[in-house]
Amino acid sequence: MRVGLTGGIGSGKSTVSAILAELGAVVIDADRLAREVVAKGTPGLEQVVEAFGPEILTAEGDMDRAKVGEIVFNDEARRKVLEGIVHPLVFERYAELEASAPEDGVVIHDIPLLAESGRADTFDAVLVVDVPAEVQVERLARDRDMSREDAEARIAAQATREQRRAIATYVIDNTGTHEDLRQHVTEVFEQLVS
Repeated sequence: MRVGLTGGIGSGKSTVSAILAELGAVVIDADRLAREVVAKGTPGLEQVVEAFGPEILTAEGDMDRAKVGEIVFNDEARRKVLEGIVHPLVFERYAELEASAPEDGVVIHDIPLLAESGRADTFDAVLVVDVPAEVQVERLARDRDMSREDAEARIAAQATREQRRAIATYVIDNTGTHEDLRQHVTEVFEQLVS
């Protein structure tokens, strides 16, 4: 079973992903793959440098993710250029990893921008980790030391809460305790495997 997992920045999607892995799901993490496909020495990084210039590299020759983030989060056209490079490379890796998963397993595709990609209908089910925007802002300030303005800009650059909820087979509310979240995720997982 192929399952899409998504949620806005600061929603707790990574925590849900970890719980699903503990429960036995095969988790394919788009963020991790997005970092891999533009790692130092990859054709992906060469394409990003070609599109954005060598100033997006650190002194060590890695992509300066913060610098690229500043560029693309405030410029939709530039963001689309970056996505046009990274997304096809990530999808290629996805296919490879999915092909290596057990036949009867639940394969979770952890995709932050699933609602934006228009690919929700390619999954057997979609899990959406959901919290109000104010909770996202609080978590981004606390956990990532982000200013309110920066957090709000990043949230605004993603699909709206309503757009994510519209593609959901299951909505996972993450406004309670970690134990509440674990229980809810476990219940959803049991429905997926039954």
